[in-house]
Amino acid sequence: MNTLSPYYTNRRPEVARFLPADLGSPRVLEIGCGAGIFRSNFISTKEYWGVEMSSDAAALASNSLEKVLVGTYRQVCADLPDNYFDCVVCADVIEHMDDEVWFLEHIKTKMSSNSVLIGSIPNVRYVSNLARLLIQRDWRYVDVGILDRTHQRFFTQKSLRRVLQEMGWTIEALQGINPLEIRRTSVDKMLLSAGLLALTAALGSDSRFFQFGFRIRANARK
Repeated sequence: MNTLSPYYTNRRPEVARFLPADLGSPRVLEIGCGAGIFRSNFISTKEYWGVEMSSDAAALASNSLEKVLVGTYRQVCADLPDNYFDCVVCADVIEHMDDEVWFLEHIKTKMSSNSVLIGSIPNVRYVSNLARLLIQRDWRYVDVGILDRTHQRFFTQKSLRRVLQEMGWTIEALQGINPLEIRRTSVDKMLLSAGLLALTAALGSDSRFFQFGFRIRANARK
């Protein structure tokens, strides 16, 4: 428990700002809930359920959430009630899934009418990732980051928008989060960061952001 990664205990305020102001006191489902810290971003909730692969993180989350299911969404979805949740949270989760199209269709069955899904996804066009690919000519998987070795899907802003629209979602917000900034810890790092910022002018403004945050709603069911 003491060695739980900060990945599971991040409050993620940059994702929480995509919550609608008129959400009220919703029934929430967070997929990849970690230790349950994201709940603190809600003023109030009627219920808060979590899905988490890490049993250690899930054990911590169970102290603050009404119910926590251990496993992937696909493994536990049968245990989630249909037409129930007013808000679904997917912060850096969809890229880990083996079939994001199936998920984006299936999760609608768990959501109440006019419910909202908020989340975030890494940006494969992030400038430092493109620099490694184009300049260093390298694509190397690592433990954390854009090329996290557990990522199964990669998205640009354009491809994410297309997938969401093709799957019948209305996009209310889709914006870059966690932008590149000039680091001032040393002259070398300042020069490197300044150079990367200059490179975004050529690559496009979307390449400045490490991730994209979004808020979407399912189109009215027929």
